[in-house]
Amino acid sequence: MTQQPLTLMAVHAHPDDEASSTGGVLAKYSDEGVRTIVVTCTNGEFGDGPQGIKPGDDGHDTRDVAETRLAELAQACKHLGVTELETLGYHDSGMPDWEYQQRPEAFCNVPLDEVAGRIGAMIEQYRPQVVVTYDPDSLYQHPDHVHASRTAIAAVHSTGIPAKLYLTAMRRSDWQKVWDALRAEGAEVPDWEMSEEDQRRMLESEQRITTTVDIRSVLDRKRAALLAHASQISDSWFSKIPTHVAESAFGQENFIRALNETQASVPEADLFAGLR
Repeated sequence: MTQQPLTLMAVHAHPDDEASSTGGVLAKYSDEGVRTIVVTCTNGEFGDGPQGIKPGDDGHDTRDVAETRLAELAQACKHLGVTELETLGYHDSGMPDWEYQQRPEAFCNVPLDEVAGRIGAMIEQYRPQVVVTYDPDSLYQHPDHVHASRTAIAAVHSTGIPAKLYLTAMRRSDWQKVWDALRAEGAEVPDWEMSEEDQRRMLESEQRITTTVDIRSVLDRKRAALLAHASQISDSWFSKIPTHVAESAFGQENFIRALNETQASVPEADLFAGLR
């Protein structure tokens, strides 16, 4: 029986999510010869249009936005060395407080079993040992992120193929470094005001982190992948982060290990610990 190649699958909600939360591990493991698969669930129709035009404003065309964002996604994946890009083509649901998520075609309203079945078919096709998606209980409760996570988790368990499942996580202290550095340089950045409930949820998420992967060697490629999504971030505060601050704050990616069929103990520094 032919041994399956080491394979990492990342399941994401929108174009640009692959770069922001897993760009480092996708590039790092690609460099190591690992096959990398990105599954993007929606077309990102409710992203910004030209000149930052928001959904619902004059000049915002969801079809044009989707076309632009999918092209940017393909370019970002080239920067990251992604082996295969799979797009499910569902319709963006919009932000949690927007009315669009009430529409039946919105991704968050597509039955879980349907989406999990499609992701499961890809797991059967590519047979990844490691799957990465979001934490459905994280502070960021975008309906598409939550649905992508839940469907990916369901697919992992229903197929029984992956040996390890990871949920992306972030440390508030890393973001605080960025906020402080940008303010020190006179940049206007949003105030990060958190309710007690949000603070509790973020602290719990940080405490659950099991795995931290050093991505400093590929940080330039993660940045290039992020900037490939120019329609969404070219004018944003992200492009203004000083290089030394970016390395300090974003030189690692953090994960919560949610499934482990190997003998690898935690904490870990490698998603493939116990598999090679």
